Amino acid sequence: MTNAANTDRARGGGLLAWMQLMRLPNVFTAAADVTMGFVFVAGSLQPLPVYLCVLGASCLLYTSGMVLNDLFDLTEDREKRPERPLPSGRVSVKSAAIVGFGMLGLGVLLGWITLPLAPPGLSLAWRGGAVATALAACVLLYDAALKRTFVGPLGMSACRFLNVLLGMSMAMAANGMPSDPAVLLGFDKPQLLVAGGIGIYITGVTVFARREEGESNRVVLVAGTVMMLCGIALLGTVPFYRFPVIAVDLQRRVFWLLLALLAGGMLLRASLAIYRPIPARVQIVVKHCIMLLIVLDGAVCAAAHSDRPWYAIGIVALLFPAMLLGRWVYST
Repeated sequence: MTNAANTDRARGGGLLAWMQLMRLPNVFTAAADVTMGFVFVAGSLQPLPVYLCVLGASCLLYTSGMVLNDLFDLTEDREKRPERPLPSGRVSVKSAAIVGFGMLGLGVLLGWITLPLAPPGLSLAWRGGAVATALAACVLLYDAALKRTFVGPLGMSACRFLNVLLGMSMAMAANGMPSDPAVLLGFDKPQLLVAGGIGIYITGVTVFARREEGESNRVVLVAGTVMMLCGIALLGTVPFYRFPVIAVDLQRRVFWLLLALLAGGMLLRASLAIYRPIPARVQIVVKHCIMLLIVLDGAVCAAAHSDRPWYAIGIVALLFPAMLLGRWVYST
């Protein structure tokens, strides 16, 4: 965020301060990821109690990561970003620690609650709890240690990868859904490709945002852009492996055209930031690419189950609250 924008948004306290600390607009991207993963496998949101548990776990773990991020950055923020909720005193450090670690634990608990709720016949029903636990560990590791290292983007990528798998882990395969041989812990190749594509895309976003508050290095921005394009391209390979409805060549081409349009729009914005890598331009691209994740999730969901478009529409509709909140709450 620029200093002027930060100053304007730092005036509110109370609920607004907590929303800023939690980067609340971004939680809708986590919801989109886990919902897409669930629908990709199940073709629906059934069983609903299981879906609600993994959705709650995803949102809690993501939001805890945002709170703990600022908690671990407190010393640096006091010097460089004093207007943020914690260094400004609008949210107490003790409260942030209780809420951050509390949400982390509750997210893991919700992941394990899926075990007794799992439908009969679901193999490896323990995966929901295991993936939620691994996701919590990655969130904590990234915030506390990896963020400032060269492997930081991979840590963020692992969080998104596991978030998609969290949704996939507790979903029963839809009737008539082709089943590929399991590759890892019951996840098949198409599932891992989707989760991997999202993960690689987020690696690129994280690389692109590494120095968003100062003048960015053009080489780093180019590298981040290439990684984002690679993530989108990996999503484009999924129809070669398994989409039950998209087997028709025309439907494949529509899916690829949509991905190409999304990639083209992202590339245009990124190119403008690369040409003039000032903070304002880089931050706009980062915010756009974070929100674009919701559309990518919707596109994959629509392609996998084009006979049930309402799930994809519901995912894309998450853009509206995210963008509305983004008018008052920073997301980077």
